[in-house]
Amino acid sequence: MSLRRVFPLLVTLAVTLAVPISGTAAMTPTEAKASQFAEHDSTAYALPADKLQKAKALTRIKDAYALASMVWLPFLILLILTLGLAARYRDAAVRLSKNGWVQGYAFLFLLLLTTSVLTLPLNIYSRHVGLAYGFSVQGWASWLGDEAKSLGLKWLIGGLLTTILVWVMRKSPTRWWLWFWMVAVVFVVAGVFITPYVIDPMFNTFEPLSKSNPALVERLHKVVERGGIAIPPERMFLMKASAKVTTLNAYVTGFGASKRVVVWDTTIAKATPDEIAFIFAHESGHYALGHVVLGVALSCAEILPVFWIGYQGVRLLLRRYGAAWKIPSQQDLGALVVLALVLAMLSAVSDPIDNSISRVIEHNADVYGQEVVRGIIADPQAVGRQAFQVLGEESLDDPTPNPFFEFWFDAHPSTRYRAAFSEAYDPWAGGESPKYFAK
Repeated sequence: MSLRRVFPLLVTLAVTLAVPISGTAAMTPTEAKASQFAEHDSTAYALPADKLQKAKALTRIKDAYALASMVWLPFLILLILTLGLAARYRDAAVRLSKNGWVQGYAFLFLLLLTTSVLTLPLNIYSRHVGLAYGFSVQGWASWLGDEAKSLGLKWLIGGLLTTILVWVMRKSPTRWWLWFWMVAVVFVVAGVFITPYVIDPMFNTFEPLSKSNPALVERLHKVVERGGIAIPPERMFLMKASAKVTTLNAYVTGFGASKRVVVWDTTIAKATPDEIAFIFAHESGHYALGHVVLGVALSCAEILPVFWIGYQGVRLLLRRYGAAWKIPSQQDLGALVVLALVLAMLSAVSDPIDNSISRVIEHNADVYGQEVVRGIIADPQAVGRQAFQVLGEESLDDPTPNPFFEFWFDAHPSTRYRAAFSEAYDPWAGGESPKYFAK
């Protein structure tokens, strides 16, 4: 096999192996000891009997839903190809106009409409579960409005990418995966930057955290100062999540001028100031440890071999099934559906790798968060444990999740592990050096 062919695979391997080096630091002795304790502890996070029963039932539903979603998308795309819908949509788009932009948007509209309708039962069931377990308080009209906005964004941005991809495929049939990767990188970086400004406000209401919680802003700013990162008070936002959900959360988003931390109003309502500071410290750790930039870099690196595999997969599938699907070549609009099939299957297979990387990153943010609040919070170990107890109870997180589903689908360590680790991690007690801060 030539170097040209193995290069994308080497990129994938290099990215996977580099994460523990560039994205995190090796475990310290204290951290390793706390991690070992957390792996076997069953007392740091627990649920009352009634909530435990609900959590177990919910876990079974979530696991079944995750499997169904993973299998359903490739099956749905294959169904569209087998029934000849991809070819029919292509013919309809070509009849509509000779303009490539019109064709691209028309083709994608028909495709998105089909997939949205056929996945609607799964989405409705997911919403029903949220309502039944009290996680959602959003009305059906509001929910349908969000679904429509999401579909519109997919069509608007996806139509642009579709048209560019078809043009690149026709200009460079054997190198389109490389040229389009460059286009995709621009979209990934731009998307991360503009999301806080454009996308997020379409679905939720935000306001400066200082408007309603100036004392909390002052407290959180101490965490920021201790960590030496640039998140000024004007980039701390409150999201009015209570209009739609009852669960708790906080997150980081954007980079550069759009960098910000968002705290949900449900978190403020149900957690103590110390617990909020602890949760915020974890989120600020993603910036301090470079996780946002690392995530963007990994995403950009990962899609290069993904596109190359997509190119190879489309060639093989069209050679075997192109005539039956009435899609003669990669230059055909319908070939985009074949590419979607390959990418959907590849995504299902690569999820464990992506989630394993994510769990390592989230763990390191936990360590950073516990260290950075030292001196700001009187007892980081007790507060950390209680913060995860509150988060877990509000989300009905199962204390003993199925190891297979945890490995395949979970982007965070289990709540049980995180609570136990927080309780056990105390490098100051033995006079040892913390992982990210000097003594």
